[in-house]
Order: sequence, then structure tokens, then C-alpha cells
Amino acid sequence: MKHVTIYTTPTCPYCIKAKELLDSLSVKYTTIDVSEDTEKRDELVEKHDWHTVPAIFFNKELIGGYDDLQALHDENTLMEKLT
Repeated sequence: MKHVTIYTTPTCPYCIKAKELLDSLSVKYTTIDVSEDTEKRDELVEKHDWHTVPAIFFNKELIGGYDDLQALHDENTLMEKLT
């Protein structure tokens, strides 16, 4: 299974939804709180031109935000993408 990383903030409702979706599928993930780690936030912008949270990665590939994750789930391709 690919490693999942979510760049997040504690109060972001879409970050919470993304984590709840992954939890419901028993997918393990690492969270990076960009409200506390400004270097990671800057890296997200500089390397990926991504300015919002959540930013969801499978291995080192940026999948997108919550809507992108939910779309993969709705298309029944999320688990396939993770393998």
C-alpha cells in the first residue's frame, strides 16, 4: 500500500472529512500540521504550487484535496490507487 500523507490544519473541516474517509477504509496516513510547521507549508507551496489544505499525497504524488479524494472513492478507484 502506498504511503498517504495529509497536510492539514486542526480546524479545517475538509481535512477532518478526508481523515474520516481514510479512517473508514482503515487506511493509515501521516498528518503534517502546516499551522505549526511553516517550513512544510512553504515547501507545499514552492514544490507543488498548492495553497490550501488538505493536500493529500499518495507516496510523493499530489492527489489533490478532499474533493479529489472523495471523487476517487465515489468512482471506486481509491483503494486501487493506493495499491
